[in-house]
Amino acid sequence: MRTIQFREAICEAMSEEMRRDESVYLMGEEVAEYNGAYKASKGMLDEFGPKRVIDTPIAELGFAGIAVGSAMNGNRPIVEFMTFNFSLVGIDQIINNAAKMRQMSAGQFSMPMVFRGPTASAGQLAATHSQAFENWYANTPGLKVVVPSNPYDAKGLLKSAIRDNDPVIFMESEQMYGDKGEVPEGEYTIPLGVADIKREGKDVTIVSFGKIIKEVFAAADELEKEGISCEIIDLRTVRPMDYDAILTSVKKTNRLVVLEEAWPFASVASEITYMVQEKAFDYLDAPVQRITTADTPAPYSPALLKEWLPNAGDVVKAVKKVMYK
Repeated sequence: MRTIQFREAICEAMSEEMRRDESVYLMGEEVAEYNGAYKASKGMLDEFGPKRVIDTPIAELGFAGIAVGSAMNGNRPIVEFMTFNFSLVGIDQIINNAAKMRQMSAGQFSMPMVFRGPTASAGQLAATHSQAFENWYANTPGLKVVVPSNPYDAKGLLKSAIRDNDPVIFMESEQMYGDKGEVPEGEYTIPLGVADIKREGKDVTIVSFGKIIKEVFAAADELEKEGISCEIIDLRTVRPMDYDAILTSVKKTNRLVVLEEAWPFASVASEITYMVQEKAFDYLDAPVQRITTADTPAPYSPALLKEWLPNAGDVVKAVKKVMYK
């Protein structure tokens, strides 16, 4: 199987769906002439032309609103935010219109659209450019939230997101666009709402998603040397969440650690912890442990940023805590 970059997997998914369906188009800042801020739309302007690959002004509220109206008229827009930090400028259109229009119109309008771009930290970008809003958007009925962790999943999930008749928040990472992974040549999709067991284990379940899951793999390798077997679940889709996959695993391992790159209050980990204690309380041999960023804005200082972000060492400590070691 060939190996391609994450950005290439994103580009392939969009291009294949645009070839398949003329109602699909891409819009956002620098997606056309510049081939995308992260080169995730490289070559698409040449193939599809300026009517389907559209450079927008720096006005997220404006082009998010255009996309909403366009979806209501039968198109399937893909909106790229240069970072989801900037989606806050257009969040009124996403939450008050895109997410609610199907219900408010009594089903007369479906909203087939994708809002995509990088989420969370990407190095020293300071407080206003290092935020993860997966839990914010997942809190909104009417939105689906997808956060892939590798090129294979990214392509399959993005194709499904573009075909979905509801609005999908598709969150990537600036630090993953250069990641390489095996992606098949042929057509494939990955259904939304289905988690993936990346590694089977018997002692503890670790749930994560997005780029921070790399810390889980590093921790699991270290723990394996000490005889601790970790089962790693990649959520892939935050909403709808695959509760069954988590519960089945916890009932086997009897222990749970959740890692995410977001603030702790009302986090995705909080939701998972609640559901597990409600539906699998009697299976737990230890309290659930969650690992998040520090409960502060992201620092600019590299030394402070290192302390702010969760890492493999934090995962090792949490696993040993639930193992009583």
